[in-house]
Amino acid sequence: MSLGRPRLRDWGVGVGKGRPGSRNTITDVSGVLVGHTTLISGEGPLHPGEGPVRTGVTVVLPHGDDLFQEKVRAAVHTINGFGKAHGFEQVRELGLVEAPIALTNTLNVPLVSDALIQRAIHANPQLGICIGTINVVVGETSDSYLNDLQGRHVRAEHVWRAIETASSGAVDEGAVGAGTGTTCFGWKGGIGTASRVTPEEAGGFTVGALVQTNFGRPERLTVAGVPVGRFLRPPTDVSPESWEDGSVMIILATDAPLTARQLHRLCVRSAAGLARTGTVFDHGSGDFVIAFTTAYRVDHAPGELLTEGTTLADEQRAMEGLFPAVVESVEEAVLNSLWRAETVVGRDGHVRHALPLEDVATLVDARGLRDG
Repeated sequence: MSLGRPRLRDWGVGVGKGRPGSRNTITDVSGVLVGHTTLISGEGPLHPGEGPVRTGVTVVLPHGDDLFQEKVRAAVHTINGFGKAHGFEQVRELGLVEAPIALTNTLNVPLVSDALIQRAIHANPQLGICIGTINVVVGETSDSYLNDLQGRHVRAEHVWRAIETASSGAVDEGAVGAGTGTTCFGWKGGIGTASRVTPEEAGGFTVGALVQTNFGRPERLTVAGVPVGRFLRPPTDVSPESWEDGSVMIILATDAPLTARQLHRLCVRSAAGLARTGTVFDHGSGDFVIAFTTAYRVDHAPGELLTEGTTLADEQRAMEGLFPAVVESVEEAVLNSLWRAETVVGRDGHVRHALPLEDVATLVDARGLRDG
């Protein structure tokens, strides 16, 4: 939890020209819920399979009802595919999400997937018997520098707890849930979120992003266009060899009535938001995007051959409202993950230090970018 550290915008720096939603979180998209389970235990030397534990799970629910019975339109995109994301192929084919989306650590993906399947079977006892099967989507990054990755400590009850406690209100950020043990630009990263509302002439739609940050080399960190990483590096007690290429998971939500093809176009724009923070999508980076719309629900067993619904026109005015909303939301979500995360000491005494905001302020203030 990072209750003592401000968000980027609270600190006096805005990203882009777009207007944030009321909370500046993914839950500004009506109906979306977010939940975390954070697991922290033990300290000292690594005992594989036992600890120390610095990990967790984060879930995003497009709505609070039965997602298997009432699916949402969705799309996925791979920016760089060095990762183990689960369930993407069926989303590419059918353009639907039918279970809560979960984020966790790399080796926990199968167990988290199983927990989502168990929950779906409990809610739909005929699943796999006479009403088809289910596709669950789970994203991951590796928290092995701080966490006992082999232990796969996220279990079914942790996934269920995150779902049961998911909220449509404020979203905890920083070293929480799936971001408990992650690293961003050599500093402590984690979970971050942000949102934008498109201009009224472009529909007045809301776009929200939630990220699990575990990527970037310290020298590349860029804040609102300022090359902070050129002048500010993690303390010397952190070995440069620990700055691996890393990965990032991005979840986009919107209330714009989009097709799966149009949602994929939003996914592609996420890379621009990441690039504005300084990343170059390294060889060993797993960078994945999931997007969905809450504008309508798709019945598992539609009663009619034909369906009706309004879809946003592929027209410049409409799409050019959504594209910058995605870019700015992703960029600010990444920076919020850094701003909110506190220092974490993990296995073998490994440390990921919190980004020193006062030092960043000196660099940003020199450019006249901070309010107040």
